[in-house]
Amino acid sequence: MSAGNRTMAGLRLVGRALVLLALAAGAAFVWRHRGGLDPLTISGAIAMRPAAPLVFLAAHVAASLLFIPRTFMGVAAGLAFGMEWGLLWATLGSVLGSVAGFLVARYVNSGMIDPESMPHLGPILRRAEAGGWRAVAALRLIPIIPHSLANYALGLTRLPLGAYALGSLLGQFPITIAYVELGTAGGQVWAGKAGWLAPTLIGVAALLLSLLLPRFARARG
Repeated sequence: MSAGNRTMAGLRLVGRALVLLALAAGAAFVWRHRGGLDPLTISGAIAMRPAAPLVFLAAHVAASLLFIPRTFMGVAAGLAFGMEWGLLWATLGSVLGSVAGFLVARYVNSGMIDPESMPHLGPILRRAEAGGWRAVAALRLIPIIPHSLANYALGLTRLPLGAYALGSLLGQFPITIAYVELGTAGGQVWAGKAGWLAPTLIGVAALLLSLLLPRFARARG
């Protein structure tokens, strides 16, 4: 290996280490201040900003990288923006956060970890690779798999970015609707307004759909 190649390899290694250090520091900060993390606080902090949607999207990406449940972000979107705009920004933020975690894992890993050598996670990742966006969507529908963990794990695969993003969008959409609509309903109740029934019904229906779809998918499989 030439001196130039060794230098580049060293810089890449340092870059990966810095990314991991930043993520670890961010996760530690979030854990230390977890008591202040709730949808009402998040929505209040975002709504007061001049460019609230952009702030929300940045916060959603950070939340996805730092293992903050996207439940908080979906409910916060409903509280801050209402039904329609909340759904738009929560959906976009969810996909951007998914892509961010995927690309970070792919950059940090860069061939160092072989998913096939992982006895429990390896078979799941191999099925995701083989199934493309459909497998990603099905995996996203499983409610017990944390959002951030799935992002990082799927970044270890050889999935194309486009297929991953599409599968994430489709698989996350039902539960995103549920979070946003229930957040909107909660905001209406909190403000003493009467328009809480429609978002409540939509949110409950979307929540039931998100719970039934994985069972339907397993039955079809």
